[in-house]
Amino acid sequence: MRALKQFIYFGWEQALSCVFPVVIFASLAITKMIDLPLLPRYDWLLLICLLMQWAMVRTGLETMDELKVITVFHLIGLALELFKVHMGSWSYPEEGYTKIFGVPLYSGFMYASVASFLCQAWRRLKVELVKWPPFLVVVPLATAIYLNFFTHHYWIDLRWYLSGLVIIVFWKSWVLYKVNGIRYRMPLALSFVLIGFFIWIAENIATYFSAWEYPNQRDAWSLVHLGKVSSWLLLVIVSFLIVATLKQVKGKMPSSYL
Repeated sequence: MRALKQFIYFGWEQALSCVFPVVIFASLAITKMIDLPLLPRYDWLLLICLLMQWAMVRTGLETMDELKVITVFHLIGLALELFKVHMGSWSYPEEGYTKIFGVPLYSGFMYASVASFLCQAWRRLKVELVKWPPFLVVVPLATAIYLNFFTHHYWIDLRWYLSGLVIIVFWKSWVLYKVNGIRYRMPLALSFVLIGFFIWIAENIATYFSAWEYPNQRDAWSLVHLGKVSSWLLLVIVSFLIVATLKQVKGKMPSSYL
């Protein structure tokens, strides 16, 4: 009975942390099924994301410091989108006034929603890190992972080497978190895999509702290749490393901040 209660409490905290992603998925579904007037679908999605971001800060669901981090992720994600669309990795086939070089501006919010989840889950579950690697190891590793998303189009793909390096660097690292006042722990590498897998599931839902389109989905929707889990895993690692590094820097600030 106690285990069930803890599981429900944990699920509730996770659900609250996923408010932003849920709104994005709901908006994708609604705008796919209903033709909204005046503006193209991509522009409506941008307006909804902006309104949701404002509402979350206004109501206190997100702090101003969390908003700063989310904005950084929006820009990082948008830069990646511009490059990947240019290289033909995926596309946004619908029309929109707020598209830059074929990329709708709302797409950056999909990356920002991952950061939003990490920031809120960190705060709600009172996450602590055990045996976190040195700053001089974490930053170059995160940079190398992010750059590989670009360079593998021109050079060898280092994702598996980088994944192995992540396992080595974080082999002894743990995540401590609280659920209803009780402390639990999980290997950090396992948390990366779990988050990456669930984002892959979310990606399938997003492509089903035409958030974007892979080349093999142009004629009809099909399941996103399972190999994409590795891409999301690495992206989650970059996201987590950035958030964790900022948390370490701001570790002495009050808990109401990032």
